[in-house]
Amino acid sequence: MFLGIDLGTSSVKLIAVDENGHILGESVRDYPIYYPELNYAEQNPEDWWSATKEALKEIVDKIDVEVDEIESIGLSGQMHGLVILDENDNVLRPALLWCDQRTKEECDEITEHFGKDKLRDLTANKALTGFTAPKILWVKKNEPEIFNKINKIMLPKDYINYKLTGNFSTDVSDASGMLLVDVKNRTWSKEVLDFLNIKEEMLPKLYESSDSVGNLKDDLKKEIGITSDIVVAAGAGDQAAGAVGTGVVEEGTISVALGTSGVVFAAHDKFAVDDEARVHSFCHANNKYHSMGVMLSAASCLKWWVEEVNKNISFDELLKEASEIEPGSNGLIFLPYLMGERTPYPDPDARGCFIGLTITHTRAHMTRAILEGVSFGLRDSLEILKELGVPIKEVRVSGGGAKSDLWRQILADIFDCNINTINTNQGPALGGAILGCVATGKYDTVEQVCNKLIKVTNTIKPIKENVKQYNKTYEIYHELYSTLKNTFNKLSKI
Repeated sequence: MFLGIDLGTSSVKLIAVDENGHILGESVRDYPIYYPELNYAEQNPEDWWSATKEALKEIVDKIDVEVDEIESIGLSGQMHGLVILDENDNVLRPALLWCDQRTKEECDEITEHFGKDKLRDLTANKALTGFTAPKILWVKKNEPEIFNKINKIMLPKDYINYKLTGNFSTDVSDASGMLLVDVKNRTWSKEVLDFLNIKEEMLPKLYESSDSVGNLKDDLKKEIGITSDIVVAAGAGDQAAGAVGTGVVEEGTISVALGTSGVVFAAHDKFAVDDEARVHSFCHANNKYHSMGVMLSAASCLKWWVEEVNKNISFDELLKEASEIEPGSNGLIFLPYLMGERTPYPDPDARGCFIGLTITHTRAHMTRAILEGVSFGLRDSLEILKELGVPIKEVRVSGGGAKSDLWRQILADIFDCNINTINTNQGPALGGAILGCVATGKYDTVEQVCNKLIKVTNTIKPIKENVKQYNKTYEIYHELYSTLKNTFNKLSKI
């Protein structure tokens, strides 16, 4: 039996999985996000650890097999967050999260220092507000008394791994999103570290995602009620782990994650990078590479529409209304930039908006336009992958938004390809469990476990008439950001 832990943005989820992929139990614990100022997003790492311990104890109590049968733990975690500890391992400040947008000036400073091309050559990526390196620079500039006390720098899931094992480690997939890694060679980039004035010993040792980084500590085993040795895998960033959990580990298979953020993810056997770094080029969790486009707001757009604007109407009712509207929403377009944007527009000032509203539009048109707008945003990333020559044989969709038949059909029509769902919706947590399984040595590769456990269960095909309509609308959608960019910038200064 193997445990998977997914340290998400709003909660931690644990699952117990047997060798056939059956879920034996699960546990979830929530924790708060703090927004101390506009564009700031922080969490307390101790909240993550308390929630993880509680969930671990609960799942051990829940499962119907002997706890001594637990063989491994593998982690998935929200990416990019900055966790810093002092020499006594005390957390120095709340963690700056992936969705924190305060570091625009620091991104500009990093880009100006290295130049876009050299930064791409060093890290395979561009400086974005979500990444970790600009956060380190922000702390250096704005909180020098804290910066001078830094002894350890780590990512969110690595803080949990440190508490589980006592070993200071990270994996190459998660570390790729720090802007501190030479992705092609899977090592820390000395030039970037030197610019930030941080030493390599302040950073964790780099591992492959399915490597063992140690065993569960004895005091934790005693506290939880476990007697056997449990291997802990290095784990992976949530997107790479989610790709493992949906079986996206071979070229030709694309995953689309319709979660809080939206992700289009493609696996590569060899290193590849976009000249303009419009999509992220990261190490994958299976010892290979991947390219990834990320929207900062995806299913969260629908969540905002339901919980903030239409509080007295259920998701199901709104989606039913939207299903009765013709594709294209009668000329209404929604731009899904509620928290700024990352791919293909790295712009924290971008704003969400409806374009084309008339007196004939109803709430149902607006709901459908939101589903279509997010899907158009995801298509932006798909088009870049096509330009890079990425083979697209199959698209697998996951996340909360994937539960909607309507949204999956819209996605199939806008992508003009089959959209598949699989026999599990556990995503990153299952990916973590699979990585832990490989860390025990029971399997040689991540691909072996994925091929055994993960199967396609449903396919939605595009409707030709809808594809034609959406191609016309997408041309307009794709022009809107450049038209409104200066307006967004002006609004940010009000």
